[in-house]
Amino acid sequence: MADATVAYPAKLEIDYPDRELDRLTTLARLITVIPIAIVLGLVMGPSPDASTGSGAHHHLFAAGGFVTAATALMLLFRRKYPRWWFDWNLALARFATRV
Repeated sequence: MADATVAYPAKLEIDYPDRELDRLTTLARLITVIPIAIVLGLVMGPSPDASTGSGAHHHLFAAGGFVTAATALMLLFRRKYPRWWFDWNLALARFATRV
């Protein structure tokens, strides 16, 4: 059994706003998230549930597939997971969580 006090290299902390949010700022966030979501979708690739159906093989060459393939190749040939790659994936996960 693992010790519950072990520190993990990644943790999630969310700061909630200390002010009231009105409908106008909520609408502005919905509009500004569109280009951010497009960029995030290009970097991460399609989600697994979005690739169901007969056209699932067309999503193989999305940018997320290249990231996954690069990780697999690094582990296969170099037999290690570089720190800079871990940091990039951690930052990408944090960005996706914020979006």
